[in-house]
Amino acid sequence: MNPYLAVELDAAGRHPAAWRLPDAEPTRLFTADYWVSLARLAERAGLDLAVIPDSFEPPSGDAEQRGTVVGRLDAVAIAARVAPLTDRLGLVPVATTTHTEPFHLSKAIATLDFVSLGRAGWQPEVSRSQAEADLFGRKDAAGADVLWREAAEAVRVVARLWDSWEDDAVIRDRATGRYIERDKLHYIDFVGEFFSVKGPSITPRSPQAHPLVVLRGDEPEALPLVGEWADVVRVAASDLAGARAARRAARDAVAAAGRDPDSVPVLLDVETLLAPTGRDARRQLGQLEEWMPCPAATLRSVGTADELAGLITGAVSGGVADGVTLVPLALPSGLRAIADHLVPLLVERGSRPAEAPAGTLRARFGLDRPANYFARSETGA
Repeated sequence: MNPYLAVELDAAGRHPAAWRLPDAEPTRLFTADYWVSLARLAERAGLDLAVIPDSFEPPSGDAEQRGTVVGRLDAVAIAARVAPLTDRLGLVPVATTTHTEPFHLSKAIATLDFVSLGRAGWQPEVSRSQAEADLFGRKDAAGADVLWREAAEAVRVVARLWDSWEDDAVIRDRATGRYIERDKLHYIDFVGEFFSVKGPSITPRSPQAHPLVVLRGDEPEALPLVGEWADVVRVAASDLAGARAARRAARDAVAAAGRDPDSVPVLLDVETLLAPTGRDARRQLGQLEEWMPCPAATLRSVGTADELAGLITGAVSGGVADGVTLVPLALPSGLRAIADHLVPLLVERGSRPAEAPAGTLRARFGLDRPANYFARSETGA
């Protein structure tokens, strides 16, 4: 099985001191051109999707003294900007469900699906801190069990809103002056523990109907949501044994929800720092750590492209994961190394196609366009 390859594109890279490297581009981090160049580079590499992180976490008081990048752009807006300038790359912004209304999320992600011609996804996240809650002033921070239960309800509402227009709701009948078939629009009338949403959406059903839902499966409280809604799962682990256990937990959750676990790929996060030699890579990491120590958040590959290629193919063939999310410690240099050295190695070894397939992001992961919930309910299916 060929491994899926995703990449996380986060400003100057995962390492907080990466912006200080000579080949970093800190003056461009808040420009559209910077993000377009990253997306085009990821597309040139033939990667399946790019995740664009986001968070409401405000900068800490000592951020400037510590020398970290302060501030970020909106991930959904970034994805919408680069979508018309790419052709095949899946675009998956992170958007939190904790302080954002499901109606707004459904509209934003559906719009991204239209703009990208069916290459949109969404990684729902939760906002944990009181500092984030204080930005909105509507509720206090909550525990993981509450946050993920709320997230599950939010995703359910979003999916219903995506289905509130049937595929053939827009008729554009000039003779009668009827633009839509009113019977093809549906109130969702959702009432739950956290949300009460009447609907329908104001955005028609998008090219994929349901943009790809990417969910993290790292904590037990998130697994019920993973089981019910994940199209792709991301996990982080410090070693391959932990990754295997995380994949098993995600697959068990999918099976418990009555779905086929073989239809839901699990991608392992791998932090990467590539160089021509292992010594060069370790020297660069040493410089970053001297500026600011940053313990690995997950499995980390610091070395050559050949070593990382072996890790990826070994993990997939050994049942540890179905692919990886590459998390460069430094950007854009880390992504350039992936495009110029890692992916060509995998293509040469028959582990990746020479050219990325066209089509929707769901099709890329072997997923059908889902049936409409309301149309299915009307037919009794």
